[in-house]
Amino acid sequence: MEYSYPLRADWSTEEIMIVTGFFTCVEKAFEQGIGRDELLEAYNAFKKVVPSMAEEKTLFKEFKEASSYECYKVVKRSKDGVTGEVIKG
Repeated sequence: MEYSYPLRADWSTEEIMIVTGFFTCVEKAFEQGIGRDELLEAYNAFKKVVPSMAEEKTLFKEFKEASSYECYKVVKRSKDGVTGEVIKG
């Protein structure tokens, strides 16, 4: 499947890599499963780039429209999960 990640022009290269890394983790959760801790680490880094809840929701919506993968679901499962758990979409 080919689609573009929702990115912002004012982000630095490092910030783009962090956000892209998070979206890659979400894809992995849906396609094969991902460790809870790996996903939370990527999400926490994402939140440093996108601290606003409104902007997070906008990016999650754009990503879902492009990929059909729902970020909120896997983030919620990882927050509710336990260390060592595998999160699947």
